[in-house]
Amino acid sequence: MTPNPSLHLGWEDVDPSKVYKFDNCQVLRGQELKPDSVYVRGGKIVDPQKLWWTEKKSHDFEIDLGGKILSPGLIELQINGGWGVDFSSDLTISDGKPLKKVAFNLLSHGVTSFCPTIVSSSAETYAKILKNVTKFDGGPEGASCLGAHLEGPFINPTKKGAHNSDFIVQLDRGIESIAEMYGSVLDNVAIVTLAPEMKSALDVIDILHKRGIVVSIGHSNANYEVVTEAVAKGARMVTHLYNSMGSFHHRDPGIIGALGIQRGNLSFGIVGDGHHSHDAALRIVHRCQPQGVVLVTDATAALGLSDGIHHLGSKEIEVMGTKAVLANTNTLSGSVTPILCCIRNYMKATGCSLGEALSTATEHPARVMGIDRMKGRIIPGADADFVVLDKSLRIVSTWIRGRMVYHAE
Repeated sequence: MTPNPSLHLGWEDVDPSKVYKFDNCQVLRGQELKPDSVYVRGGKIVDPQKLWWTEKKSHDFEIDLGGKILSPGLIELQINGGWGVDFSSDLTISDGKPLKKVAFNLLSHGVTSFCPTIVSSSAETYAKILKNVTKFDGGPEGASCLGAHLEGPFINPTKKGAHNSDFIVQLDRGIESIAEMYGSVLDNVAIVTLAPEMKSALDVIDILHKRGIVVSIGHSNANYEVVTEAVAKGARMVTHLYNSMGSFHHRDPGIIGALGIQRGNLSFGIVGDGHHSHDAALRIVHRCQPQGVVLVTDATAALGLSDGIHHLGSKEIEVMGTKAVLANTNTLSGSVTPILCCIRNYMKATGCSLGEALSTATEHPARVMGIDRMKGRIIPGADADFVVLDKSLRIVSTWIRGRMVYHAE
């Protein structure tokens, strides 16, 4: 055994046949941080008990994390771009550089997997983008791409939010409308956000669910009965709860009323930037569905950039500090707040534990995507994708498949 090799264990420095022990750390286990060690070999987390008793061996190298937090890598299910890249326009470029630029920069935010999100666009735009948004494994070049999140254009125009109404269309022909808009091959699509009250939407939800695509309810004015039908057909998530949807009324609870659905049947994406939802709204969702909260940034191209005018799809947005609005209006247009800041905001607003807060951006989104045996948890057999944090939730390092891909200076 070689103790305490340099924390700067780069991509080429790891021997996949050797066992690396990450020691002296607070490990996120379920909803709790516990003093523990994590063993990694060949890019996977291994069970130390089987290592000792079946293989009769211990670890080869030991990495002392000095009491820091070891959390599963963060997972972003709704991000429109960042660092000057807008996915809804720039991904029409076939060289792949815009997507790779964001994937690379996300490593410095502790994000190891993400879904590039495309707002309502034309069929011609989708045809170009969906050729370029290929799923890929992460590494030193960037976080893993889980596939595209298509937010629209099958949404309710009365709840369009910052979407361009020129691109919003109906689902009159059911799955044929989907094929006409997105194309018949949906291999690169991970999530579709739609309004379930639209004609044929429930049938479409059923078909997409059976194809392994996550359907999320959003930009919708659906009543509670339609929402429960959509869930029964396979809808698994709500897109940015509270925003761009009907308000709650005690005789017409709508989408927000779905917080009362039996736990485990539906997850709730929520933007935790401190602008999209009041702290009291965060407390409500936490108390109603603590295992169903999925924190997202809904970040725009201006993430990582300075204040000023930037673009989101076909619209201009203005960034003012941690707030992004449609230019010359007060209409919120995504966010410029990093995911770790959202986690801090959520913890402060709800009073939940750090472990619970981290789970909203790790285990919970992985469960929505059906990949929680491989990502989002520190368990044997899972990918060794994790982030090391200090006690103030600042990034120390990001790891993918047991190899360091980012280290804060």
